[in-house]
Amino acid sequence: MTEEELRVGVYVCHCGTNIAGVVDVDAVVEYAASLPNVVHATKNMYMCSLPAQSGIKEDIKKHSLNRVVVASCTPKMHEPTFRAAVQAGGLNPFLYEQANIREHCAWVHADQPERATEKAKDLVRMAVAKARLLSPLNPKKIAVIRSALVVGGGPAGLRSAADLASRGFEVSLIEKSHFLGGNAVRSASLPFTDQTPREAAAVLTDALEDEKNISVHTGYEAESLNGYLGNFTISLVKKPRFVKECSNCGRCIAVCPVETDNEFDYGLSMRKAIYMPYDSAYPNYPAIDMSVCKKCGECVNACAESAIDLEAEDEKLDLSVGAVVIATGAKNYTPKDGEFGWGKSDRVLSLPVLERVLDKTGPTKGRLKGKVENVVFIGCVGSRQKKTSEEEKVNEYCSRICCTESVKNAIHIKDRHPDAGVFYLFRDIRTYGRDEYLYREALEKGVVFIQFEGDVPPEVNVLKKGAKVVVSDVLSRESFEIPASHVVLATGFEPGADADKVLEVFKLNRSADGFFQEAHIKLRPLETSTEGVFIAGACQAPKNLVESIASGSAAAAKAAVPLSMGEVELDPAKAMVTEFCDGCAICIDPCLGKAITLVEYEKDGELKKTVEVNEALCKGCGVCMATCPKKGIDVRHFTLDQLQAMVDAALET
Repeated sequence: MTEEELRVGVYVCHCGTNIAGVVDVDAVVEYAASLPNVVHATKNMYMCSLPAQSGIKEDIKKHSLNRVVVASCTPKMHEPTFRAAVQAGGLNPFLYEQANIREHCAWVHADQPERATEKAKDLVRMAVAKARLLSPLNPKKIAVIRSALVVGGGPAGLRSAADLASRGFEVSLIEKSHFLGGNAVRSASLPFTDQTPREAAAVLTDALEDEKNISVHTGYEAESLNGYLGNFTISLVKKPRFVKECSNCGRCIAVCPVETDNEFDYGLSMRKAIYMPYDSAYPNYPAIDMSVCKKCGECVNACAESAIDLEAEDEKLDLSVGAVVIATGAKNYTPKDGEFGWGKSDRVLSLPVLERVLDKTGPTKGRLKGKVENVVFIGCVGSRQKKTSEEEKVNEYCSRICCTESVKNAIHIKDRHPDAGVFYLFRDIRTYGRDEYLYREALEKGVVFIQFEGDVPPEVNVLKKGAKVVVSDVLSRESFEIPASHVVLATGFEPGADADKVLEVFKLNRSADGFFQEAHIKLRPLETSTEGVFIAGACQAPKNLVESIASGSAAAAKAAVPLSMGEVELDPAKAMVTEFCDGCAICIDPCLGKAITLVEYEKDGELKKTVEVNEALCKGCGVCMATCPKKGIDVRHFTLDQLQAMVDAALET
């Protein structure tokens, strides 16, 4: 610390009534003004507002402030906001400290306002104690490799890859399957357009052909990630396709003697061991499913281009990139056996299966099995579930797009079978935004909507042909029995089948719902806990096609920022080695970012040991500092002296 006079400004936020409805803000301001070195204390209804931020800037000059404390919400929400305000006032942004009196006081002690107020005073006193010991910090700059990796070949990944390539960056697109397009291409139609999902995907894959900066790697999965923002090395493994690029003449498929269930059609059709999922699939040449192939060699003999190698082996590939976009998508929820009649009758369909059935180029040429009399949709299957025990794992979230997809398909059925009854049994309808037009159209065309209580779901009694569906109507308070020729379960979405592996490889966090967690839901919605790794599409949360493509573009724009700059700044709040380090190496294994290494050096003719910190990998978490028995490693902005000052302040009476 220098000998400058410490002049601390304290700002207490009302946050509307979130804080002020419990905490006595005036009392906290008065108390803050009495603390040593505090020369200015005030309050504001919303400290995050532009006028309040301008006030901080003006007060820094007016009162010659050189430390700023804001008592408000969690630093996760607005610390960047207030740091920017402090910097705009001419101070180093790290001469700022935040006391969380909303989550830590008002929200958790709403029934004890007096004690919440006293706790708020304690937190402000602790924040001021730390602020006195803050030092200016300056970020370091590191060079960036001007290329990107996109993981996932669905709509979000395709859009991200195309957008990054159009900005002039080299892009490697990897997809674990042998064909691009994701789950979206299995749908029969899109709302508000005559374009099919496969046609929309073709527009995106055509862009790959036109972009010389994109390398497409199908059949690839990421095995490991090393490095840091701007300098990642990714190790990939390729599962062989067994077919080289060819003219797709189809002779190999024609002679193949092996048939198996076609997963693209959810088992509604059969395919060969060598196959194309659909005619215009990309890349537009076959792949071999070696789990069912008998290696009879018929396809090899039929191929005039010598494109088939049944003995192909796994391949490895290492890529060096500056940024990564994860767009691995989600999977459809599969109902449990017997859930609403699932698995008991071929007249009980899930929403994804219905999409394949209604596809006029699909396995049934767009025809439902049997006579179509009454089609009953049941909403929220696999979404908004309630636990029956603490151990049970359920999907408590709303999957958002099932309502729209169900209403869209209800309209299609009504258009094709105008005399049939179409019923939608729902807990709530969430056809948000422009999708509300679909809901109105369904009503006008005679689709009957019946609301049920979440605790009283419909009962499906499967019959030989169809089912009897019993539902308790919320409005009439009566129960109805609907003789259904077909039942459609509006199934939701779950994290992708490979989510666990992707999380592990790319060091991501998982949200409470199991999807990939963004760094900040409002301020950093596309960034992750691993700097330089971004998320897009349904791997983050259930999204429709438009939202997935939009988030793919947004993630590409975010990834392009460090790539275009050529260098990035590192947060300076990182671990630093002190003169007390003796190289015991206790801190190395606990390091979450694997940022610490043991090094040897010579001093006065004697070989000594110490550790080094790679600041690009360091998370600034402080685990190393907690494990060190000798004060040999510290964390800037959260030093032992600063933390000790906070503890001492907390114990003051």
